[in-house]
Amino acid sequence: MKSKDLVGELANLLELTDQEVSDMLSAFNSMISARLIDNDSLYLQGFGQFEIKKKAERISVNPINGKRYLVPPKLVPVFKPGTTIKTKLKELSDNE
Repeated sequence: MKSKDLVGELANLLELTDQEVSDMLSAFNSMISARLIDNDSLYLQGFGQFEIKKKAERISVNPINGKRYLVPPKLVPVFKPGTTIKTKLKELSDNE
């Protein structure tokens, strides 16, 4: 699903204009980004948790020339699905 499709479906469900839904999603994105930048996690009941994890320093190998190089540590955003989503996905996989 693309962003335009999501905005259209939410606009129909919430009986709002596409612009209002787009503004709400933009504000939601900004809020999540601000929380993660402040190294704070965000938990949405039944949906999941957004948080920052630190990836450790590691050694990588270039497959073309075999040269090894050091990849520095970095912070990455992570989403952990909540139990509601996990349960629904499990039901889907059980029905197939």
